[in-house]
Amino acid sequence: MTDNVDTHARRTALVTGATSGIGRAVAVRLADDGFHVLVHGRDAERGAAVVEEIEKNGGSAEFLAADLSDVQAIEQLAAAAGDVDVLVNNAGFSWFGPTAELTSETFDALFAANVRSAYFLVAALAPKMAERGRGSIVNLGSMAGQIGLPGGAAYSATKAAVAAFTRAWAAEYSPRGVRVNTIAPGPVYTGGAAEERITALGDTTLLARAAQAEEIADVIAFLASPAAGYVTGALIPADGGRTAI
Repeated sequence: MTDNVDTHARRTALVTGATSGIGRAVAVRLADDGFHVLVHGRDAERGAAVVEEIEKNGGSAEFLAADLSDVQAIEQLAAAAGDVDVLVNNAGFSWFGPTAELTSETFDALFAANVRSAYFLVAALAPKMAERGRGSIVNLGSMAGQIGLPGGAAYSATKAAVAAFTRAWAAEYSPRGVRVNTIAPGPVYTGGAAEERITALGDTTLLARAAQAEEIADVIAFLASPAAGYVTGALIPADGGRTAI
């Protein structure tokens, strides 16, 4: 199966959580690859900064604001996005700590941000991709969804759920031309999580370092492209070999 892409038409990519970290790097990279990028976030000032960076590099982008903890806002985002060729479900957050210290409110927020938002955004956009007979969805998993990390029970469960979504969505939509994959990064410097914790996790990988956000963006750009036309339903580790051992 290969993506049926009209190279003369403007391709559109929606990247959630694109105002910082991996999402920002992905937005910039996809714009460099010729996509019109819909930069999603909640902070208009940071969104404008990403759009400005892309346009200075000769790319095309616009900012779309939405609170993905609200299902109605997800539906509105999908409507504003219109026909999307690539969807990158990057938005979400992490929480690490003793299981007994996680409040029910944070637990619910974690699953709403990492799991529910991706589900309902795919529900809104994937059927339209399938009608057009083409599309690529890349979900952000994590090595935490594949291995046990102390203090990561809830976060790991959200990322395991995303991997399960990917397999089921591939079975549902790939026969109609929509590829669905998960990238599972290891420790990445994003400017969000504590740098010392990321460095310590990086030391446990085979490459003995954490990744830069741009390295993850490179893999996502491949999965979004026709070069990955025979890849669907896959979980692609980008973790310095951590889950290999």
